[in-house]
Parts: sequence; structure tokens; C-alpha cells
Amino acid sequence: MASIKQRTDGVWRARYRDAAGKEHARHFKLKRDAQRWIDEVTASVVTGQYVDPKASRLTFREYAETWLSAQVHRDATATLYRGHLERHAYPVLGDLPLGSVLRTTVQGWVKGLTVDVDGGRRALSPATVGVVYTVVASVFRAAVRDRKLAATPCDGIALPEVSKARVHPPTTAQVDALAEHVPEQLRAAVILAAGTGMRQGEILGLTRDRLRLLGKNPAVTVDRQLVTKTKGETAFAPPKTSASVRTIPLPHVVVAAMNDHLARYDVADDGLLFTIDGKGITRQRFGHLWRPAAAAAGLTAATGTGVHALRHYYASLLIRYGESVKTVQGRLGHKSATETLDTYGHMWADSDDRTRDAVDSILGAPRDSADCPRTGGLSLS
Repeated sequence: MASIKQRTDGVWRARYRDAAGKEHARHFKLKRDAQRWIDEVTASVVTGQYVDPKASRLTFREYAETWLSAQVHRDATATLYRGHLERHAYPVLGDLPLGSVLRTTVQGWVKGLTVDVDGGRRALSPATVGVVYTVVASVFRAAVRDRKLAATPCDGIALPEVSKARVHPPTTAQVDALAEHVPEQLRAAVILAAGTGMRQGEILGLTRDRLRLLGKNPAVTVDRQLVTKTKGETAFAPPKTSASVRTIPLPHVVVAAMNDHLARYDVADDGLLFTIDGKGITRQRFGHLWRPAAAAAGLTAATGTGVHALRHYYASLLIRYGESVKTVQGRLGHKSATETLDTYGHMWADSDDRTRDAVDSILGAPRDSADCPRTGGLSLS
């Protein structure tokens, strides 16, 4: 129900009641302005776009916390999102009412992420800016769905361009150096990573019962990973995607490394292969052990300094020896061949010579008009 009445002082009072029976009112000098406001409210109710004016007073931080607690995220994802919000979003947007955030506000915030702050935060890479922005945009989209906002301010935002650098896998000498410089109990992990392309969490979560070392077809089954939870605890979790569940054939060099590892360390049938003090290795602890070895092996930003560099090494070997895109995709657990090609497409052998030979073998071969029945002979003049 809505109405417009003129007060004794000449001001027009427009009011309406929402679906919950709560009254809302505004005052205008002119009756037509009051009527326009009532018409806009009525239209938003009819079209399902009505937003309680007080709902948008909720701050971004308050709503983002509610949104984050309601998401069905893996622990690692929830931790990542919280870190992005607390470090990069809340300092600028946190205390602003949702309704006060404009598109230009968001654009200015994005630009600020790309600039160094004297004595403080360093500029984020374009890729990281994109990830942080995606989290914030998700919060605003949810606010629209929850009728806290009529529209999201994350519309038409220009993000810094991400220039994807080509992957440059480490050399075999660098892989050998890594195996030499990591702690002894992790040497087999280096060979396993280089010989299977497994991700760090998949390696740290590998148990003995997932290995098949005997017989003609040794293999490893990847169906889970080890994740780090709060307070430094570890737990098994599903792999990165459903495509990551896979069985990878084990080369003889990896079988030998695994057998040597099992001979040196007492590993239960269902126990983790790689532990520190008998416990699963957290990402933080692994990083402390890995980084000095990566530096000693000469790994750089170009090759990647983490375990992922060995994943690239494995992929490069498969490609070098003629494996197809689908095979590389399956071994690495990529969701699609497109992902594989986007990452490693430049590694497949240059086909310029083969292209020339293919054309020359047909187009450049001697022939008569009978070879081209449809054209009566091919003429390039």
C-alpha cells in the first residue's frame, strides 16, 4: 500500500509498506517527485527487483563474512578466499555500506592493487588481481541475489591484462640437483614428481597401498591429496578436480626410487610415503624444506621454483617422445585438452618442415590433367 500526502509545511510525504509490513517514507518538495519515487518502488516490487533501502547499509565486510561462512568450499579454498578478502579487499571496501559502492569505486580499488604502496603493500600480479577481483565480484553478485542490492557495481570493470609466459621446464641436471639437495626422506618424492607429473598435494597424500610396484605394469593411483587445515593439521581431501583421479604408469626409474625409499623407511601398508617425524607434511613445512633445494638447483621464475616445475618437466618428456595431447592431458589430470594445449602447446615439435613436405608431395609432384578431374588440371598462373 502506498500513499502521498502534503504536510502543513507544504512538503509532500510519500510512504509505502513492504511485504513484511514495514513502513518506508520519504519527503519531497514537489508532488511529482514523490509520485515518481512511489512509481519506481512499485515497479521494482512488480518486477521482483525491490530492495529494502536499509539492506544496502550493511557494510561490505559484514556481508562478505556472512557469504564466506555459507559457501561450500574446501578448506584450502576457504582459507585462500579469506586471505584475499582480509589482505586486499577489506582495507579499502570493508567499511563501506554495500549501497555506497559504485562501479568507479571498484575500478579504483582494482587499480590500487596494481600499484606499490610506499613502505607497505607491493603491487599484485595481473593474474592475482584477477583472482582477488573474482572473489569480490562473487560477494556483490550474491548481495544482488539476496536483495541487498539492486545491481552489482562489478559491471564493466577493466582488469590488468594477463600475459601468460611460456612454460620452460627445468633440465634433467636441475632435477638431479633437486634430488641431491632436498632432505633424504624427500629424494624419492623428487623422482616421483619428475616421473609422473603428480601435484604436490597428491605426492604428499600418497599412501603405500596406492602404489603397484610389482608385475609388468607398475602404476600409481591418484584419488586424493593431502591438504593443510587450520592449526597445522593435515587431512585427506579429494583431488583438485574429478579429472585428477587417474592411474599413472610408473617408469622403472621411479619404481627403483620407490623401492629404495620403502627399504629405508618403515611405511605401513596404508601409511603415508613421505612424512616428517611420522606426521603428514604441511604445505608450509614442505616449502621450508623445498625452497633451499630449489635455489641450489638453480630453479628460477622462468622454470618455476615449486614442485610444479617437475610437473612441467614430466609433460615435456611426454611431448618430446611423441605422446598425444589426450595422453598428456590424462597423465596430468587436466580437465580438458584445451588446458593442456594452452600450457604446453608450444612444446610440440615445430611442424613447418612437415607442412612443406606434405604440400610439396602432392602439389609439387608431377601430374597430368587426369590427377585433377574436378578442375581439369591445377594452374597457379
